[in-house]
Amino acid sequence: MPEAEAESGYVLAFDFGLRHIGTAVGQTITRSASPLKTLDARAGAPKWSQVRMLIDAWKPVRLLVGLPLNMDGSDGAICEHARGFALELERRFGIPVTMVDERLTTHEALAQTQGDYATAHNIAAVLIAETYLR
Repeated sequence: MPEAEAESGYVLAFDFGLRHIGTAVGQTITRSASPLKTLDARAGAPKWSQVRMLIDAWKPVRLLVGLPLNMDGSDGAICEHARGFALELERRFGIPVTMVDERLTTHEALAQTQGDYATAHNIAAVLIAETYLR
């Protein structure tokens, strides 16, 4: 967590998906995170006004986007979309964005929610934030 050591405040994490984007807020001092809401998306594009509301509410020092790598470290099917989403976040809001390896977060999130996809996206975002904050 090299960047977070120098930063103090909130981070917003995004579990990117083409139809749904999970969100969570993390605290750099306590190194803990909590789920927020799932944003609906069309081809990976959320309603940017909803993202703006989250940013205005939490005033994060950094944004985190999960990078869906394959288990061997190669790019997963939607890695390029996730990178594009991260670039658009930084362009629109001027807040530094860090990509976070999210291997197995969806699997863990589904286990924690007993397969409830509606909340799994946000739990995956929590896991992304906690990975970064460690």
